[in-house]
Amino acid sequence: MNNIRDLILEHLPAGPMDGLAVGVLDFKKASFEVIEASLDDGEVYFHEEPFLWFDLASVTKPLVNSLSYFLRPDLFDSEMLLCLNHRGGLPSWGRLPYKGWREQILSYPVLEAQTLYSDFSALRVMLELEKKGISQKDLVSPIWNKELKFWKEIPEGSHIVQNGYLGADENFGVVHDPNAYVIDEFCSHAGLFATINGICHTLLNYQNKTGFIEKMKAHDEHRFFCGWDRVLNPQDTLAGIGCGKHAFGHLGFTGTSVWIDPDQMIGHVILSNATRQHWYDKANLNLFRREVGRLVWNWPKGGQKVCRWIQVTNATFVLKKTS
Repeated sequence: MNNIRDLILEHLPAGPMDGLAVGVLDFKKASFEVIEASLDDGEVYFHEEPFLWFDLASVTKPLVNSLSYFLRPDLFDSEMLLCLNHRGGLPSWGRLPYKGWREQILSYPVLEAQTLYSDFSALRVMLELEKKGISQKDLVSPIWNKELKFWKEIPEGSHIVQNGYLGADENFGVVHDPNAYVIDEFCSHAGLFATINGICHTLLNYQNKTGFIEKMKAHDEHRFFCGWDRVLNPQDTLAGIGCGKHAFGHLGFTGTSVWIDPDQMIGHVILSNATRQHWYDKANLNLFRREVGRLVWNWPKGGQKVCRWIQVTNATFVLKKTS
């Protein structure tokens, strides 16, 4: 494998996704390159200009909670920091009710505990900020690119990949996470959608406004730091072999991921819809994640350029649009 295009040609037909987009970021130059493809009737089509919108799932967390922290660290007391870094002792997950979900999340005591990745902890951060009169959406959305949106605000006519089903119908554009769906309003643990351009622009804005990448080098011994996940075993990580000891990122359940190496000041983003038909078999996706990372981390060390535009003609792939 000598470039990401070849990886897409190999892994996209193997599923379960039918859309893949990759962005490679150079934070020193404040620039990025992207490549995007879709699968139609067994054929891979590369898009001259990316246009697909993907459900970011839990990649929402660093784009909301972590960004909130880096913009306003003064708002975060010790209990909120525990929740930000999944050490507050809250349950990891559970089906929230349509009514009373706020009261349920606020009812749990925050007590320092071992790391337990928790959607409830992520929601608790949002609710604690609400108690201080802070709207997270108002705080963080000015940093977002126009092609990164809360799921109910995706522009009309956008092309959105499928993630699962709503009843018997294919799901295009409704958040995949069941609790974000139940909450039915902006929330901090899931619910953002983006194009590959949108999330890459947003990460550059994030760095420009906060300088968060350099600050992530000062991590403690715990897995999560400032709302980001860290690479604990560089030889067996979904970030890909070759990342530095300070590498950090986040995964999303729908098949998305962001990884950044602050020592090299580069990163990569993968967007996919691995929950298009089902959620339980991500072996092919995870292999793709590792291989993309391996290429990216070794690119500045003399490897080939990994992304290039592919001109496409007579592509027949068309996704449903939002109404």
